[in-house]
Amino acid sequence: MQLLKEVFFLIKLKAKTMNKTDILTHLGEDREQYFNAIAPPIIQTSNFKFDTMADLKNAFAYERGSHLYTRGNNPTVTMCAKKIAALEGSEDALLVGSGAAAISNSVLANVQAGDHIVCVQNAYSWANKLMENFLPRFNVATTFVNGSDVANFENAIQENTKIFFLESPTSLMMEMQDLKAIVKLAKANNIITILDNSYGSPLNNNPIKWGIDIVFHSATKYIGGHSDVLAGVICSSKAMIDKIFQSEMMTLGNILGPQDAWLLMRGLRTLPIRVKEAAKTTKKVIKFLEKHPKVEKILYPHHKKHPQVKLARKQMPQEMSLFSVVFKTDDMAKLEKFVDDLKYFLIAVSWGGYESLALPIQTKYQDGLAQVVRFYVGLEESKVLILDIEQALDKMEI
Repeated sequence: MQLLKEVFFLIKLKAKTMNKTDILTHLGEDREQYFNAIAPPIIQTSNFKFDTMADLKNAFAYERGSHLYTRGNNPTVTMCAKKIAALEGSEDALLVGSGAAAISNSVLANVQAGDHIVCVQNAYSWANKLMENFLPRFNVATTFVNGSDVANFENAIQENTKIFFLESPTSLMMEMQDLKAIVKLAKANNIITILDNSYGSPLNNNPIKWGIDIVFHSATKYIGGHSDVLAGVICSSKAMIDKIFQSEMMTLGNILGPQDAWLLMRGLRTLPIRVKEAAKTTKKVIKFLEKHPKVEKILYPHHKKHPQVKLARKQMPQEMSLFSVVFKTDDMAKLEKFVDDLKYFLIAVSWGGYESLALPIQTKYQDGLAQVVRFYVGLEESKVLILDIEQALDKMEI
């Protein structure tokens, strides 16, 4: 009787729309194929055998849909890609070797010599390098705009504009873009929209539902979550993923190995818990900082004084744990000393792991320069982090 109840429950569960718990725990995991093991195996192989020449020919005819050679598809990698695509609400996904690889594959697949791109200011540094240093070698130009106003995109459109490159919010100055409005403009002008969703994670921001064509992540960050794997993921329609797979990914060979894909799946298991816990701590840290006399401004999409807080709440219902602070000094040496004085926040790039980080940065902003300290809040106790910031601020001269 108990077995029948369990079977009936599973039938009802499968009949419902798959929720995020189902995706993270069960989707793609055909456990009967690997000895009913709870955790999936790492299929550590470069090659796959075929029973007949006809099977081999079919695999060559459509490699995306088969396991021919791990440079294209690997079962462990495919399983992880299915989960992330489902979380994003996209038809398909590709895993690649880094966030930078996700950027380059997505962009290169949609431009050719003579084309033009409109990109948000203060995007991820390697996106900037791709568009400022690499693409001009092949006669592809880029216009950088303040993404907080859709009119800036409209004014930047040229006859040869092929891509709007977005990052909402930007991971330094925390500027949002109105995705619904930008998609409407892009579709009216036959422009592909590509968006970096690393900040929001696939749990908290699903730009596909707003009509964005390609969504990518530095999966090194929230998805991996343990600061021990480099990866990127590209989510889009099946047609777009096939296009990128058959050309840019297979040609350039920037693949993800099965061990790294397995680590990403491990990270996915705890993603909801990690994001929720870090966000709770972030609120406490920001509450301390916003009252401190040496703090000028908090740059955080969900902060009550952020000029786009309503848009942030609309596009990203859940708060995250990356923010920047403008202190009452524009002396980078003083900001660097402040970070040096921190004891628990590690000095490091990236974010999204279990550890809290701090980094002083000077960047181009609007018509000048901005000096900020970017904080990432990990899984440490809030009291420890607040006391650490407090003692470093006590030593800061303004």
